Amino acid sequence: MSKILCSTGALIGKPNGRDFRLLAPLSEKLHCDGFEFMMYNSWYDSAEEIAGYLREMKFDIPVMHCEKHIGEKISQNGPGDWAEALRLFDINCQMAENIHAGKLVLHLWDGMTSDANFANNQKAYGEFVGIADNYGIDLLVENVVCNQENPMKHWCELAERYPDIHFVFDTKMAAFHQELELLYDKEYRWLWEKNHIRHYHVNDYGGGYKEWGKLRTLPIGEGHIDFKKFFDFVRRTGYNGTFTVEATAFDKEGKVDLDMLNRCFDYIRREVAPSCQE
Repeated sequence: MSKILCSTGALIGKPNGRDFRLLAPLSEKLHCDGFEFMMYNSWYDSAEEIAGYLREMKFDIPVMHCEKHIGEKISQNGPGDWAEALRLFDINCQMAENIHAGKLVLHLWDGMTSDANFANNQKAYGEFVGIADNYGIDLLVENVVCNQENPMKHWCELAERYPDIHFVFDTKMAAFHQELELLYDKEYRWLWEKNHIRHYHVNDYGGGYKEWGKLRTLPIGEGHIDFKKFFDFVRRTGYNGTFTVEATAFDKEGKVDLDMLNRCFDYIRREVAPSCQE
């Protein structure tokens, strides 16, 4: 049965002090089925406290999102970066295990370096997936933006080297590279026929090809993505897994736009209704 999740990163950020305890009162007003927990680099010293709080609140968190600087360190590949990335990734896996998240989203490449040294990132995946497997976590590589090549090319390279790799498909990231239509192309049917895509991030995009100034995570309907076509296709593939809304909902004062998020959840629920049958 499909679950529609809210990224905690859409709710908790610097303007509201990254106060994870806001999740309890906010959760009571959201129409989602659970959360995708976003790890921040400022939370490592508080990881056990945060995990304890999430368990105490009994939140349903089937998916966790790795702290993003891990992929950036692998991309940079400076002295000590590799070892530090592996150390931090292990902490993220521990966190996922502690909050009972079965899936872990990874930005395998990130930052200004991005995919400039992709061979490093490709090699690192072998290390990461081994660690995740030891924790019983399903590791998902996201189609994050590139400044050298494009995400689909890298997915193909990764799948050739690691045939059992799993992915999370982000609609905004794909639209940024004008690759959303590739999802529907027969050339890439292996992505769903072989069950490589295990999760979707459902976000809108309002810019053109690699228009960096418009790389914002927009709510559904505030960009130009054809979500009707997207959900029609996803239903036809038989997918009935998880979807996450990541659209930033807090303003400069930290106030959260719950109505905007609920409109996104309600829209997705209507679109995936045929696959939400027991």
